Amino acid sequence: MLEAVAARYRPIIMTALSDVAGMLPLALELSLGAERFSPLATVVIGGIFLATLLTMVVVPVVYTL
Repeated sequence: MLEAVAARYRPIIMTALSDVAGMLPLALELSLGAERFSPLATVVIGGIFLATLLTMVVVPVVYTL
């Protein structure tokens, strides 16, 4: 289990960070008209964070138990 998490850690974190970086300007309302989509971007960022946490911590722990 530790080997699998260690092997997949970097690609999962890189994907999550690039998604969050792409949504950040929208969430911070840095462009014209972004105020309409800001709540959606905030929810997407939260979902990516939660899914990454579940993938890297909760699923391996539950599988091990």
